[in-house]
Amino acid sequence: MDSLTQLKTLVSCGREPARPLPLRRGFLLIPLVLVSFAVLPQMQAVSPAPDGCYSNFTTAEGCGALSFLSTGLGNTGLGWYSLFSDTTANYNVGVGAGALILNNADSNTAVGTVALLLNTAGTGLTTGTQNVAVGTDALVFNAGGAGEFSGSFNNAVGAFALFNNDGNASSVAGGYSNNALGNSALFANIIGVANTAIGDEALVSNDSSGLGLGNGNTAVGFATLLNNGDGSDNTAVGDSTGQNLVAGFNNTYIGNFVGFTVGDESSTIRINDLSNGNGGSLECYIGGIFNNFQPVDGVNVVQVTLNLLDDHLGWDFGPSTQPRSMPAPRSAPQRRSAPQPAARPGLQHQAMLYDKVEKLQATVAQQQKQIETLTAQLKEQAETFTAQLKEQATQIQKVSAQLEMVKPAPRVVENR
Repeated sequence: MDSLTQLKTLVSCGREPARPLPLRRGFLLIPLVLVSFAVLPQMQAVSPAPDGCYSNFTTAEGCGALSFLSTGLGNTGLGWYSLFSDTTANYNVGVGAGALILNNADSNTAVGTVALLLNTAGTGLTTGTQNVAVGTDALVFNAGGAGEFSGSFNNAVGAFALFNNDGNASSVAGGYSNNALGNSALFANIIGVANTAIGDEALVSNDSSGLGLGNGNTAVGFATLLNNGDGSDNTAVGDSTGQNLVAGFNNTYIGNFVGFTVGDESSTIRINDLSNGNGGSLECYIGGIFNNFQPVDGVNVVQVTLNLLDDHLGWDFGPSTQPRSMPAPRSAPQRRSAPQPAARPGLQHQAMLYDKVEKLQATVAQQQKQIETLTAQLKEQAETFTAQLKEQATQIQKVSAQLEMVKPAPRVVENR
């Protein structure tokens, strides 16, 4: 039985085809797949043979790419200093100048210039790992921290998406399980968790304070929840929806520009409410309301209320019925706990991160300057050496000419 058949049997034996492998076994299967391909019989090779074939299933191409790799498996670094600091980390992909340049954590994928630039493995459990960044400056400041899962499981697709996300900014869990799709989506988020932003500038200001209160928000649409900073558990769907929510929580807004002029609030549902609660909205039809009374003479319209016992619509009363007694209203849901604030202010933290980047840029600039200086010196020395050789050649020619002039004429010896 060949290796591929053995591998197929290993995967499928005793399992339903649609049932995925557990996460731990899935990771264990990766080396087996790589080994299986490594021991395959040699097939017709391409010509010329590709370069960049290194041990441990490693591919590196570009100045400084994977320069310090030691035992790490299955890493790919394509671009200037991509995965430069990786030594023992596995299954990372860095494509683009500076992508994952400081990384030494597992299973990160960065595609784009300086994507995941400062990512490193933290001291906590499962930190700085399993991140995906696609786009220039995506997840550029992300790093693992001391708290469990810090700086892990983030997905950023788009230039500057999750730009400031950093699990290392807090001593507790933070900056994980965020998903951003769109230019500058979740741009300011530092340690907020479990946020989803789909659309350019969606949740762009979330957790800009670095307090870790902006958690569990979902924004779909351009500039949706634009100004939300410390609000949590908000859901907004639509173009520019919920732009005035700043610290409110448990709100649901659906429809373009819903909540566009209303102030900050909590525990409010607005569906296509263009009037922002001031009357004059378009008609709204909701199907499936059990035993809903119909309007009478087009004047008296049934009032639909909420059954506070089970959250079902249908506790209604109209012209032909008497209002039913209503259960006592429930208290508003409590705001869920969030990670503790970072020990240092957000601005100071960001300044320190910028300082890291500036120092790195300064180091690179200094090295380039030294190379340019050395190149100029070598060129100058080569020119001087060439001139000296020409001068020596001229002197040799002069001496040779003088020797020809003083050479005695040959004498003829008579044979007697």
